[in-house]
Amino acid sequence: MSWGTELWDQFDNLEKHTQWGIDILEKYIKFVKERTEIELSYAKQLRNLSKKYQPKKNSKEEEEYKYTSCKAFISTLNEMNDYAGQHEVISENMASQIIVDLARYVQELKQERKSNFHDGRKAQQHIETCWKQLESSKRRFERDCKEADRAQQYFEKMDADINVTKADVEKARQQAQIRHQMAEDSKADYSSILQKFNHEQHEYYHTHIPNIFQKIQEMEERRIVRIGESMKTYAEVDRQVIPIIGKCLDGIVKAAESIDQKNDSQLVIEAYKSGFEPPGDIEFEDYTQPMKRTVSDNSLSNSRGEGKPDLKFGGKSKGKLWPFIKKNKGATPEDFSNLPPEQRRKKLQQKVDELNKEIQKEMDQRDAITKMKDVYLKNPQMGDPASLDHKLAEVSQNIEKLRLETQKFEAWLAEVEGRLPARSEQARRQSGLYDSQNPPTVNNCAQDRESPDGSYTEEQSQESEVKVLATDFDDEFDDEEPLAAIGTCKALYTFEGQNEGTISVVEGETLYVIEEDKGDGWTRIRRNEDEEGYVPTSYVEVCLDKNAKGAKTYI
Repeated sequence: MSWGTELWDQFDNLEKHTQWGIDILEKYIKFVKERTEIELSYAKQLRNLSKKYQPKKNSKEEEEYKYTSCKAFISTLNEMNDYAGQHEVISENMASQIIVDLARYVQELKQERKSNFHDGRKAQQHIETCWKQLESSKRRFERDCKEADRAQQYFEKMDADINVTKADVEKARQQAQIRHQMAEDSKADYSSILQKFNHEQHEYYHTHIPNIFQKIQEMEERRIVRIGESMKTYAEVDRQVIPIIGKCLDGIVKAAESIDQKNDSQLVIEAYKSGFEPPGDIEFEDYTQPMKRTVSDNSLSNSRGEGKPDLKFGGKSKGKLWPFIKKNKGATPEDFSNLPPEQRRKKLQQKVDELNKEIQKEMDQRDAITKMKDVYLKNPQMGDPASLDHKLAEVSQNIEKLRLETQKFEAWLAEVEGRLPARSEQARRQSGLYDSQNPPTVNNCAQDRESPDGSYTEEQSQESEVKVLATDFDDEFDDEEPLAAIGTCKALYTFEGQNEGTISVVEGETLYVIEEDKGDGWTRIRRNEDEEGYVPTSYVEVCLDKNAKGAKTYI
């Protein structure tokens, strides 16, 4: 099977077919190139997707990713990032192993094709030239033969005519001989050219064209083999990354299997546990009896009220706030006293750890500057040692400030940690305002009060005011008699009562006690008939009247 023998007369069709083959090869190159662009675009989109859902550093969202399900999601995002990298590898390998290689081969193929068909056209032109020479020689021989016949006929006619002179007859005879010789020469020339043409034609159809077409056939077959090899490479490039992609997918499965719902549930407890205990039952208050009404020691309002004002019906009847009231938003106190004990301890510990890291960073910087100063002292040409004194002093000052700050937070932390175990069932409950020190037991005319850390600051995240519309019961409670005083108290510190139900006092001021501390850290006092409220028990020195109704005796 050879194009040279089977397709000897299909030169033009072979030229079109080989050009079509090159077009197919270029089309395949374009296909692979677009595939690489798709892979790059896909990889880019995957990376952007992974980046989009990564938690932002130093944000609240990052703190939420401590749960195993969120960690698994992060692992999935990281694996998808690696997965995207494998698609980039596919693109790079296809570009280097297929596109670049085939593009170079196409250029070589075009050059080879051009050379082969140039030789074919040259052979065609040569045989056409030989054919034209043969045709020209043939026509000349034919013409000379006809001229010789006419000359012979004219001679014979002149020779038969008696009226023609002998000289004219001789002239005609000589002319006939000349024409006959010319015809013989043309015949010989025609015969020679014919033999030469036949030889050239035989060489053309049996040697030159078969050789040229054989080269073209080999060229075309190489092209076909090459495109097949490229297709194999195309598949192998994909196949090479399958194991790594499989590892990425295995990593996602492993991350999913690492999810521990029990652990996540425990983390929720650690994140939101307040450290307080649930409130007890509310005692029944019988308003039909003329007895003093006080709130039960186990009152639910003790759990979260912590000195909050009583609900107002008609403006005089008071009871402690309901514990599940939406809190106002405001600035967080520096000592996190707005948080429940357990959460406050965690925040303080976190703050201490952060300060210790900053101290270590500053100490490392101080060591580096000290070493640099030593180098300058040994090699003055490198720099002036005195130029580092200011920076060294600044770093030392920063370290001292951070240490003082750390000590402050460690003191608050020690206070909280020392206080949490001592809390009993009837100990202080959660409230919107968390006192920063442990209130002492109230003794009659007690003198040894523990002073608070600085001035008493109410939490910014206090429970909002509860506004109750006046009802038909207003008139009934308007006539209620105020609670009787059960003792007196002296303000040890100034307290600004900013929330409803609290009352402001000035250091040294003497007031009446109308309801003692029920274990929630608040004492109810009265300045006059129309001005009463709660103050922190640790801010006042209480002297109870033993004979007063409802007073308790302390040992």
